[in-house]
Amino acid sequence: MALVALSAVAFGYGPTAHETVGGVADKLLENTAAQTQIASLLDGISLEKAAVMPDEIKAWDRDGADDLGAFPHYSQHPEIDKQLRAFWLANQPTHDRASEAPSHHWFHYTDVPVVNPQKYSDGKAGRSRWDIVQIIGYCVDVLRGDAPEENPRKITKPVAVILLAHFLADIHEPMHVGAQFFDEAGRPVDPDKTQPGFGDEGGNTIALRLSSGTPEVLAKRSLKLHGFWDNDAVVANLSLPVGLAKEQRSQAIEKAKRALIDQFARNEPANWRVPANVPLNKYAEAWADDILPRAREAHERLEFTGVHPLEQEDRTVAAGVAVEKSMPDQVGYTDWAANIVREELHKAGWRLADLLRQVVASSGTTTKSATIATSLAAPSPSPSPSQTPVAPAPAATTTIASTPFGEYPANYKEIVSAWLKANSLDGSNVQWQGEPKPAETPAGDGRKLSGYLVIFNTQERSGLKTRSVLIRDGAVISNSGF
Repeated sequence: MALVALSAVAFGYGPTAHETVGGVADKLLENTAAQTQIASLLDGISLEKAAVMPDEIKAWDRDGADDLGAFPHYSQHPEIDKQLRAFWLANQPTHDRASEAPSHHWFHYTDVPVVNPQKYSDGKAGRSRWDIVQIIGYCVDVLRGDAPEENPRKITKPVAVILLAHFLADIHEPMHVGAQFFDEAGRPVDPDKTQPGFGDEGGNTIALRLSSGTPEVLAKRSLKLHGFWDNDAVVANLSLPVGLAKEQRSQAIEKAKRALIDQFARNEPANWRVPANVPLNKYAEAWADDILPRAREAHERLEFTGVHPLEQEDRTVAAGVAVEKSMPDQVGYTDWAANIVREELHKAGWRLADLLRQVVASSGTTTKSATIATSLAAPSPSPSPSQTPVAPAPAATTTIASTPFGEYPANYKEIVSAWLKANSLDGSNVQWQGEPKPAETPAGDGRKLSGYLVIFNTQERSGLKTRSVLIRDGAVISNSGF
């Protein structure tokens, strides 16, 4: 077991990156009912802390999870500690792909071939029933009650939140989603279209030789491609002075991390939302597809040399050296990777907060304090008696940013469809006229209602008729054209 632990495939982003993603989500969920529900599930543990636990419990790989005094031991949270140990025992480390029980290491990654542009669903090589894409969806199902808490993987609702807090960072690391496969001559191959090939396990078996970067990075002769992305590309965003002592470096990292969390939480990242028609338990596949082009370019910017099959314990991998190329954009590999990591961590924090908010809102996991927090939220203005009755949204699928118009209704189609059904209106042929827009409409009593205006057409006997509804915080509060 110790040997298996030492050769673990993917350790994921380092603690700083995971804490950053969890910390951003903590800030975005502040003073919300979702935060109260999550805190109840985690016994008060923050997402920032929870985000590193799935890597911390890898320490049990050496001697098992039975020693209650061995690191890690979450003594202040005995129920969480108990559930994590049960999870580890149900998913003990192994490289045997025929094993009836999966290894918890498999949950951290998927190895989609990057030699050709493709999506996660385009093939089977490198994917598995228990890869990161599938396990994120499984955790969502557990939290929503679509999968039982009493499951063979011992993923309870608290454990599911802990895993999601961690895996949302991992799935935004290019080397945790894409991998290169090589034939025996060291040539890149697509194992779904040609011969199977040998994988580089997300860059874990490839030595990296850079021509640009910090002195610390350039001095690492044992640097692995995967480890560079997990750690060095993250640290490059912290602007740390060279030559700091260990204690000074730790303090500088913590200060820089706090600044990064604050900056990420204040500024909404570009292109982070998942299309409205994607179900929650399929978000991970959309995220994997989003980062695969990054994984492909991360390999294309390197020249692979001396690649050969290498027997490693009970499997064959592709080992070799990757040398930094001179690129037309004249951007060094270290700078390019640091920029990618910065963008991806930013998106991961917002996506984690958004996913958890949606999941706990639709799970029925409600505590007394969560109910109180909900009742204290700013109420939406009451509609006038002449307005059609308001139907609540099926699930509060919203983004995080709070505005004078409430929260952006990413699931506006579901909200409108549910409202139409609740009011016995035909919603079978709705033609949407664009995304929701912030707007104010008169309430009929001199007041103004603010929210997001959704305009659409419905089929009438005389033809198409334009209608609109105003949505605020997941519910229709006024309508027009009916």
